Amino acid sequence: MSLSTEQSQRDHIKELSRKHVFTSWSAQGALDQLPLAGGEGAHFWDHEGNRYLDLTSQLVNVNIGYQHPKLVAAIQEAAGQLVTIGPGFDSESRAEAARLVSERAPEGMNKVFFTNSGAEAVENAIRLARLHTGRHKLLAAYRSYHGATHGAISLTGEGRRLGSEPGIPGVVHFWGPYLYRSSFHASNEQEESERALEHLRQTLQFEGPDRVAAIILESVVGSNGILVPPAGYLEGVRALCDEHGIMLIADEVMAGFARTGQWFAIQHWDVRPDLITFAKGVNSGYVPLGGVVISDEISATFNERPYPGGLTYSGHALACASAVASINIMEEEGILEHVRQLDEQVLRPGLTALAEQHEVVGDVRGIGVFWALELVADRETKEPLGAEAMGRIAAACKAEGVWPLIVANRVHVVPPCVITQDEARRALEVLGSALSSV
Repeated sequence: MSLSTEQSQRDHIKELSRKHVFTSWSAQGALDQLPLAGGEGAHFWDHEGNRYLDLTSQLVNVNIGYQHPKLVAAIQEAAGQLVTIGPGFDSESRAEAARLVSERAPEGMNKVFFTNSGAEAVENAIRLARLHTGRHKLLAAYRSYHGATHGAISLTGEGRRLGSEPGIPGVVHFWGPYLYRSSFHASNEQEESERALEHLRQTLQFEGPDRVAAIILESVVGSNGILVPPAGYLEGVRALCDEHGIMLIADEVMAGFARTGQWFAIQHWDVRPDLITFAKGVNSGYVPLGGVVISDEISATFNERPYPGGLTYSGHALACASAVASINIMEEEGILEHVRQLDEQVLRPGLTALAEQHEVVGDVRGIGVFWALELVADRETKEPLGAEAMGRIAAACKAEGVWPLIVANRVHVVPPCVITQDEARRALEVLGSALSSV
């Protein structure tokens, strides 16, 4: 197509979208989004041929990269077979996907309930926990995001829940560890871990631990800052749950499937939860799919007792076929090992160097290809960098063909897991130049 034709197509898409599409989390009249024309690997491009190295993975879900030829081919092949089968019939792709997911989960978690999204996975995880324990209260962190359905947004601690209140009853929020802006006046990771655990213990005591069905947490907090838990914290939460018969739900929707260099991020700490929620990276979002990995103890509760929940598309045949292909591709191409090498050889040293070079960087934290730079106007006061300056950083990156993820006063560095080391180095170089602009 000629450039004028491409521009015309771009304008047509924008016009139709503004007229007919109701977009999430947005004031509809203020939208001015970029129509995309294609993507490959860690890049996408628009209708005018502008190519961008993607540091967002869209919504931190395109782990395997854009248009992976093997995954596209697997979806095309599956579409030529029986595309959809209801949960009242068995499906080869559903059974195989469940096997592959459960075999990569911690030992003793052998069943999977499939959903269409991460939010639906969270809804079913809390239902499973409540029915298994006979209790109703749920504890979740303030710095958390668990989805936008009614129960999941109630569990969410950050401000996006406020527009949906009142939420479901029984939800209690607590403060998790975040050393850079410690709620516990801690000066090191050990203090932060110990004091956060003591705060959680006291919260449980005041709420009545015998009334608490589950504690849900993101193994690595995602959209609220890429907060990697300090040593001992997840182990301590597990011990508290064991002490009081409480279920531990690990929300791995964002952190799972290679994002941190493990199948599930919680495996870095050798902690076994009772339930794991997943979505996003399981098939890089090529087809909507999520699910809950269920411990043997909880699944046994429903051996004779019917589970009072279900979805028309639970274990959708085409979606599950895409998960089977995606997991096999990750194995064949060594993507988990590639992520670990990116962390050790490029992202960790490169982002640390940016912090040393630029006063505007207050904190660097992350694991795998799951990183954040927290930007401040003043290192002493930790005053967050303002929106205008963050906008200039974003514009400077885009001008050099790198699309950043800006969240509040942070730059999240969360590219597709298949980004090459050279591509990652270029991204950091561009990001460093952008930081210089403020």
